[in-house]
Amino acid sequence: MKVLVTVKEVAVVDDEFEIDGLGIDERYVTADLNEWDEYAVEEAVQIKEAGDDVEVVTVTIGPEGTEETIRQALAKGADRAIRVWDDALAEAGLLDPETKAEIVAAVAADEDPDLVLTGVQSADDGFGATGVTLAEKIDFEWAAVVNALDLDRDAGVAHVRRELEGSVEELTDVELPAVLTIQTGINDPRYASLRGIRQAQSKELAAKSLSDVGLDAASLDSPLEQTSLYEPESESEATVFEGSAEETAGELASLLREKGVGS
Repeated sequence: MKVLVTVKEVAVVDDEFEIDGLGIDERYVTADLNEWDEYAVEEAVQIKEAGDDVEVVTVTIGPEGTEETIRQALAKGADRAIRVWDDALAEAGLLDPETKAEIVAAVAADEDPDLVLTGVQSADDGFGATGVTLAEKIDFEWAAVVNALDLDRDAGVAHVRRELEGSVEELTDVELPAVLTIQTGINDPRYASLRGIRQAQSKELAAKSLSDVGLDAASLDSPLEQTSLYEPESESEATVFEGSAEETAGELASLLREKGVGS
């Protein structure tokens, strides 16, 4: 059985920062593995540990500089990794979910996985649509926002619990092959051990270009374009009452009456 997991390096921004053009000034930015992807990796590794003959492969879209971050997944138990990048991707700017799904679908066509796990969303773009778009492109069954997974390999079925709006949860069965988008809280992602970190350095991390996966620059055409980046202004009005409890309670009651509360 092969499990393909999408992973992404995301920017972690300090509380205080400065904007530089269409990005955050690098002085205020560090890199880390996307939180949702950590849960997807952990779920894949647990599947590997629970069964025989299971291979976990990660795939990411990113430049060479992301390799240190995505090796975290290898250190936690993934078997090998694939990184897709070239000059055309570097010049493409913002990649929308359709484009990302197209690239991962090309990798999936080569890898022929039985199960694809993605994070529900990424901490930077936050589109939350790449996983289900990927399922459509590779014609797999899918379930989104999965917070519990029981895989029955013999029956070829994933028993999943999905988190829906309004605190509603849905229990459903999804036939394999399938794409599942994984929600935080489904498990407790492990820390990479020192041994795992050492082993990760020798595990395969294949760098591929668009042409290597059967695509070209035309695959990057997108209707989305980033034109600006700004910090939204926050507006708030607070009234602070000072004095004894009786005094402040009376002032609060008067204010609430003025606002029409309780009338």
